[in-house]
Amino acid sequence: MAETENLCGLKREDFQATVQGKQTDLYILRNNVGNEVAITNYGGAIVAIMVPDRDGQLANVIQGHDNIQDVINSPEPFLSTLVGRYANRICRGQFVLKGKEYQLAINNGPNHLHGGPTGFHARVWDALQMNDNTLVLNYVSAYGEEGFTGELKVTVVYTFTNDNELCIEYMATTNKKTIVNLTSHGYFSLAGIANPTPMIDDMECEINADFYLPIDENCIPTGEIRKVEGTPFDFRQPKTVGQDVEADDEQIRIAAGYDHCYVLNKREEGELSFAARVYEPHSGRTMDMYTTEPGMQLYTDNWADGYRGQHGATFGKRSAICFEAQHFPDTPNHPYFPSVVLHPGEKYKQKTIYRFGVRK
Repeated sequence: MAETENLCGLKREDFQATVQGKQTDLYILRNNVGNEVAITNYGGAIVAIMVPDRDGQLANVIQGHDNIQDVINSPEPFLSTLVGRYANRICRGQFVLKGKEYQLAINNGPNHLHGGPTGFHARVWDALQMNDNTLVLNYVSAYGEEGFTGELKVTVVYTFTNDNELCIEYMATTNKKTIVNLTSHGYFSLAGIANPTPMIDDMECEINADFYLPIDENCIPTGEIRKVEGTPFDFRQPKTVGQDVEADDEQIRIAAGYDHCYVLNKREEGELSFAARVYEPHSGRTMDMYTTEPGMQLYTDNWADGYRGQHGATFGKRSAICFEAQHFPDTPNHPYFPSVVLHPGEKYKQKTIYRFGVRK
């Protein structure tokens, strides 16, 4: 297949540039059932996932751009990118480690968000495509980058299996005690991106969590771990996203929808287990998520304004759903949350799987 005949219609040359003294490029992963995933090494952004609907029609089900400059200058800087060193928010960008206070970049109201303005989403990763369905990305985060302590060496492996599973494996080591919390911030639109991309309100969602983390007015966890039972946050049985997304509820009001971390049900720490599922009734597409992480941020794309994306698609409010596998927000300031501290000699590991299918 010629490069211009990619299923997603993206051209490799449109993603080739010299940025930060490194080469950016486009990498296509294919499986043997004829589907594909497209990724750029700028921010590890996933720019296409081409999978069929119930009638076998392929469409791109993740929001992205069709050239490197638009990826770099996207109105949504975290659009389907890798996120680090710390996914989600840290209150006032401050935390204490070994008795020393650290101040991180502030880029979300009073808070640090997703590693800061020049976090992992805005870095050129070293890339090596191992075979048709595996891409390895490496990045060394320097001591002091965005205010974080320690040098962090990170490897992320994307694999697209013949079962239409996009597996993302993360590994990291440090030379000094630090904190780390990585994720992939995929903006999934299972109906297929379009102009306009359809809203997700009709999408059925199920989340394997009995508890979630309420937030304050600045979207920082209050510290309470609250039951989902009897709240708009109960997705233990499938229901549409739109059913309660505008409910008369303080937590919904604060976030203008869902932007909350779920405490995933786990039998043991670090097990790879079912986290969430969505079903898009118009296309029949499904996506199941499995992760080793203790938490998952549900974000319903509450602030998009219809900006332009790939091939003229437009991305409006609630046109995507995000399932961000991670440790909890603001963990360094909540000692009883699962730890995000990484010591020299230890290895940070995470595995998250997004499995795509159809329901007839």
